[in-house]
Amino acid sequence: MGPKPHGGFLLAVLARAAVHAVGSRVASDELAPLVVSGQFLRSPEVGPVLVRTDVRRVGRTASVVNAVLEQRGRSCVEVSVTVGVLPSSVPEYSALPEMEGEPPADAVDLASSTPRGVFNLSSVCDVRLDPRTAGFLFGRVGDPLELTLWARPRGERPDPYFALVVGDISMPVTFNLGRFGWSPTVQLTALVRGVPAVGWLRARFSCSSVAGRWFDEDAVILDSSGALVCQARQLALTPAD
Repeated sequence: MGPKPHGGFLLAVLARAAVHAVGSRVASDELAPLVVSGQFLRSPEVGPVLVRTDVRRVGRTASVVNAVLEQRGRSCVEVSVTVGVLPSSVPEYSALPEMEGEPPADAVDLASSTPRGVFNLSSVCDVRLDPRTAGFLFGRVGDPLELTLWARPRGERPDPYFALVVGDISMPVTFNLGRFGWSPTVQLTALVRGVPAVGWLRARFSCSSVAGRWFDEDAVILDSSGALVCQARQLALTPAD
């Protein structure tokens, strides 16, 4: 949201660089990011960046890479990425939220409902918001801090990197408190759990606590088959009440 590059997109860029770094040492076409844990030091501008990778460990099951995104000689985002092969078997246990597989007819299309320059990913992905969870759309304050969205890339199938993007694609849940404006992410950790099936990814975002300007936001992302493909948790700052 806004003029800065999207946090989930930045994680995806760094994760792809980390997988490429391991792939140059391990002969496998199935490598993917398993865990991406990032510190957001400062917000880069839209434009050229330099990504540096440092392979810390190469293992049979999991490899670890540190990656840094720099711009104009300053570090903007630093991540630790665990790289491996995603499971393809059916889970033996799962406890996942219930969400409709596709957005309902009254779902809000963020591309057409937000002012130009607010939701800059709308040109590359289709995102729909469940209005039943977004009281702020109707001027209400005090609804539960829980939002449900659906997302899919335009013109291609979703992959693990898109799942990382979706893990941070929501407007802040604190909008339901009436706290609007830029809410910068300080730390974000995402777990990629599987390769998404073709179709919509459904995502639920929730919050456990808002204290002062600090708030947490958890995301659970399921694919069109109902399988878990990503989990994310972040600590962020909300505008003052």
